[in-house]
Amino acid sequence: MQEIKSPINEQFSSVYPDITSSTKELLEAIANALLERKANDIVLLDVSELTTLTEFFVVCHGNSDTQVKAIADHVMEEVRKKQSEKVWKQEGQQSRQWIILDYVNVVVHVMTQEKREFYGIERMWNDATITYVRD
Repeated sequence: MQEIKSPINEQFSSVYPDITSSTKELLEAIANALLERKANDIVLLDVSELTTLTEFFVVCHGNSDTQVKAIADHVMEEVRKKQSEKVWKQEGQQSRQWIILDYVNVVVHVMTQEKREFYGIERMWNDATITYVRD
């Protein structure tokens, strides 16, 4: 069986050669779901060398609180469909300003632009290897 090469797949395989295939597939499913719902400025932070909390943070923002919720809901739905994996923990569904989806090895942060600028996760983890996800 031949592996299908998608731009997302090639992007991860060249940047993160040491990650497990299940984490790689999870990152691909998350990134594709984010792109499908037009998430802005999608960034992957490889924090595996910096913390024991998780291996990757995925950070993005939506244009409104409605879009933030739609993005997070779509990620959960697509990951469940494509990876048969449910989110372990989630926070922020009620406020819709900053939704966190914890898949243990990958933690997804979907926020409004204002929250993203204020909390600056990328600045906090500036020693992490950063990958920008593009369409």
